[in-house]
Amino acid sequence: MVDGAMGTGSEPESSDSLRTFGAVVQGLREHAGLSREEFGELVRFSKHTVASVELGRRMPDPEFVTRAEEVFGRTGALRKAAGCLERQPGLAAWFRRWAQLEATAITLYTYECRLVPGLLQTEAYARTLFTNQLPPLSDEQIEAQWVARAERQRLLRERPNTAFGFILEEHLFRRRTGGVEVTRELIDHVLEIGELRNVEIQIMPTEQDTHAGLDGPMQLLETPENKWFAYCEGQESGQFIADRKVVSMLQMRYARMRSQALTLKDSTSLLQRMRGDL
Repeated sequence: MVDGAMGTGSEPESSDSLRTFGAVVQGLREHAGLSREEFGELVRFSKHTVASVELGRRMPDPEFVTRAEEVFGRTGALRKAAGCLERQPGLAAWFRRWAQLEATAITLYTYECRLVPGLLQTEAYARTLFTNQLPPLSDEQIEAQWVARAERQRLLRERPNTAFGFILEEHLFRRRTGGVEVTRELIDHVLEIGELRNVEIQIMPTEQDTHAGLDGPMQLLETPENKWFAYCEGQESGQFIADRKVVSMLQMRYARMRSQALTLKDSTSLLQRMRGDL
């Protein structure tokens, strides 16, 4: 389980309340005579996000609920309904708070040493992880996980003012998870994402004398209010960190890793060489 994906050992997921909430939003939007795109402009979310909320595929962000209330006359109905929402399909309970903050973050840093992080995964790579998970997942669970992951990946392109930084271990690509074709597609995808102006991808070489990230993967996030939070994930568990001292310590470690990893240019060159070796 990576990036909050739900496994059979997690709490059971329920999407009934999400679908009901989404249907209410859709009904109010249509009553107001607004298209998804028009409504999205008013609440400052993309039409794709509006569609995901209306279809019950995404937990609405607090800002979405607040702005939708303003559009629909501040009746309080949506706010009260949002308080009854249950879990987001495809995301474990402990990841929900992080996922909500992630959707509006202005800075998001990720160090990963186990698997290519969810925001950078291709569908083939992600489905390889899901199908090899133990205990085994059902087809419905696998589909829910991919839908949730694909929705999160929209952040990279739909939030161009958010700075995304990734430090990835070289061996994540050397392992060839899913086989040569899956790895080739994965590297191509990572190289493409790395060309976005708001994304920086660095590779931590396998041969490295010093390494500030030996305690494991981490994520750091800055909110629009310039508050920083951290998230660390293990097997069937995740830790949301708000303690400023701990967050500051993880920021120092991440900063050191940025100096230890390859430069952006050298990281791209290494990925291209690994791609050519496949």
